[in-house]
Amino acid sequence: MTKILSDLKEWFNIRNSLTATIGFVPTMGALHKGHLSLIERCVKENKISVVSIFVNPAQFNDKNDYENYPKTFDNDFKMLKEIGVDYLLMPDYNNLYPDDYKYKVTETDFCKILEGHHRPGHFDGVLTVVLKLLNIVRSDKAYFGEKDYQQYKLIEGMTRAFFINTEVILCETIREDDGLAFSSRNVRLTKDERRKASLFPALLKSKMNAEQIRSELEKLNFKVDYVQDLTDRRYGALWVGKVRLIDNVKIKNTRAET
Repeated sequence: MTKILSDLKEWFNIRNSLTATIGFVPTMGALHKGHLSLIERCVKENKISVVSIFVNPAQFNDKNDYENYPKTFDNDFKMLKEIGVDYLLMPDYNNLYPDDYKYKVTETDFCKILEGHHRPGHFDGVLTVVLKLLNIVRSDKAYFGEKDYQQYKLIEGMTRAFFINTEVILCETIREDDGLAFSSRNVRLTKDERRKASLFPALLKSKMNAEQIRSELEKLNFKVDYVQDLTDRRYGALWVGKVRLIDNVKIKNTRAET
């Protein structure tokens, strides 16, 4: 039975009584196969599993993106029950931000490029809410998806910097049959946009360099924010109509290239 908790005080009372290993997956809801792969691994590897659903306004630099973020609670809860999640945390803004976001976590290097460059303040919001949630849940392990690899690296670094006693686990990107990474935003694509979107991961995985890939994407009338090779990753972000998609693939170690 999955227990829903919106009152953090109730959770703290429960948490203080738990002695078994705890796994945690933070989400913003609108769960898809990518999320479910993290949650299933969490349930498998821990005695107690915790999932949070909170659409975090602090990480949206686009108000419309925040307002249009899909909300599918009934379906989300059904899936969590089927998987066997023990606790679903659903705090509201006032619970998580009693300071009204006056205090925040800022990384000063890696967050300035890629997503951080194109979405100012985004990673401040991500790191701040994740730090809060890790402190609240106090899990042994926390699971994050490879699709948001820059986010994963920043969270991993934050846990080391602030001595958070939670192991950050990276889980592989789950893709649809045509290669597009599962995303909550995919449902906002029209049928034509959805077909076109599959060209994005295909080109990222190609043998072309980053500059050539960007050129090809622009020829296909994508609005490209970036395609960049950094160490052993190729990162990309673009717009398909009004929907922004990101992805990354592993490549041979290389110097940064735009």
